[in-house]
Amino acid sequence: MARKPTKSGRIRLTEVAKLAGVSPITASRFFRNPEALSASKRQRVESAVKELDYVPNLAARALASHRTEVIGVLIPSLTNNVFSDVLRGIYDGSEGSRYSIQFANTRYSILQEEKLLRLFQAQKPAGLIVTGINQTPESRRIMESMKCPTVQIMEIGPDPVDMMVGFSHYEAAFAAISHLIAQGFQRIGILGARMDPRVQRRLDGYRDAMKAASLFDPRLIVTTPTPTSMTLGGALFADLLSQVPDLDAVFCVNDDLALGVLFECQRRQITVPDAMAIVGFNDMEFMASAVPPLSSVRTNRYEMGRNAITMVTTALEGHRPAEPVVDLGFELMIRQSSTARSA
Repeated sequence: MARKPTKSGRIRLTEVAKLAGVSPITASRFFRNPEALSASKRQRVESAVKELDYVPNLAARALASHRTEVIGVLIPSLTNNVFSDVLRGIYDGSEGSRYSIQFANTRYSILQEEKLLRLFQAQKPAGLIVTGINQTPESRRIMESMKCPTVQIMEIGPDPVDMMVGFSHYEAAFAAISHLIAQGFQRIGILGARMDPRVQRRLDGYRDAMKAASLFDPRLIVTTPTPTSMTLGGALFADLLSQVPDLDAVFCVNDDLALGVLFECQRRQITVPDAMAIVGFNDMEFMASAVPPLSSVRTNRYEMGRNAITMVTTALEGHRPAEPVVDLGFELMIRQSSTARSA
């Protein structure tokens, strides 16, 4: 028969241990590292937990061990499919471990990021995964003060707080523009939305590639701080065409904009790629399914998430990576939308 709860209303770990016929230390180990227990002990503790309806006191455990078994994850969007892939990698990578994932949405706000980092700091996470490398000085101070394994994701840079996994947005954009130039396109515009730091680096890559080929014209750049969408892509493309009527190619800082450009080309009966080449960024699934198929820069989003959680959990086990910065690179997926014009 199940034990009655204590006067405080909480079942204690000692009661679980007594019912399971093990020591309190063994019962505690069940929650921290169940693989360390024999199968029979693990089964007895698990049965006692269910019978008593025991819920571990994470706050008390954090005070005792100075850490929870929570890994905090900060991402800038819950609706952007890019970050859905990252989260899927994180959750898949954490499956079977004793750590749980708690994620928070910064909404692309550096002030919100500071606020959430302070919240995580108070919760004493076992580890931390943070999007990007452009934290404020205060956010960086908070991250450093936590003294837990920390991975910055989605890009790489020269000065990690602890560890990084990502790729160079600058080099990816530079490669995309170099491809268009090699195909014979010269009036190559760029469309940008949201304009967060990673998008800004793509713009820098575009600008330098165009300057290197003596093709740069500031009128070829159309950007907005407005959140991205396919509808916005069509509207920005229309603005670009009004500025540069002889435009022959467009690089979009994400795939939503690129698909919007394709739709606008179809509305205007502009043939792709004979009259207009299109290249996007991230290579979402719909890019290969579009008609014609759209070229894009493929980014390893799932692998970033999976690598990040593995780096954190491995560091927590005392095995830090030999290289703290992991460059997963990118791949230019060349499809019909950016092939050379018909003769």
